[in-house]
Amino acid sequence: MTFLRFVGSERTMQPGKIICLGRNYPEHAREMKAEVPAAPVIFLKPASALLEPGGIVRIPSFSNELHHEVEMVLLIGKQGKDISLELAMSYVDGYAVGLDMTLRDVQAEAKKKGLPWSVSKGFDTSAPLSPFVAAQAVADPHALDISLRVNGVIRQHSNTRNMLFRIETMLAYISSVFTLEPGDLVFTGTPEGVGPAQPGDVLTAELQNVGSLTVTIGRRD
Repeated sequence: MTFLRFVGSERTMQPGKIICLGRNYPEHAREMKAEVPAAPVIFLKPASALLEPGGIVRIPSFSNELHHEVEMVLLIGKQGKDISLELAMSYVDGYAVGLDMTLRDVQAEAKKKGLPWSVSKGFDTSAPLSPFVAAQAVADPHALDISLRVNGVIRQHSNTRNMLFRIETMLAYISSVFTLEPGDLVFTGTPEGVGPAQPGDVLTAELQNVGSLTVTIGRRD
């Protein structure tokens, strides 16, 4: 079990469900040749997908196309259902930077057949995650630079102000479908620049005023 950790604290939390937003940066939707959504697009990863900093993302044997997607991640601190826009931010307990690692070839095949994305998004090690910074320490989560480097070369760079849906809107929508509980995580979507990661690559994700995360890409034995 991977426990959620906080910067500068002994505090830990057990992870709950992992809720992810797709196409939440318009330029990413366009690069994927997908429509910019009118409402949040959500999918799930299991908690077993989590990977701590310094870990190895293992590409399953049935895939030959792993892609990186850097994201701001929210930690939910209390239970909520049908959360209002006005109260939504009070449910965020912390912020981290994470990676939504995606088996793009598996996802493309699932899309072509009209099947779910679960395998391409939820395989073991598909959700690397940094320690969390307390929500109170982040003055404006909608004004943070976010970036991803592969072997030191910048691949993704944007700012959270470019998210299509603000955090309040995300949480109001998500909580109309799923009851949010302490330990739940929300991956808030990736900016443009997603691309392939090969065995041996070193990925470094950074979120301004929050922290960084480094992982290595490997193959499942």
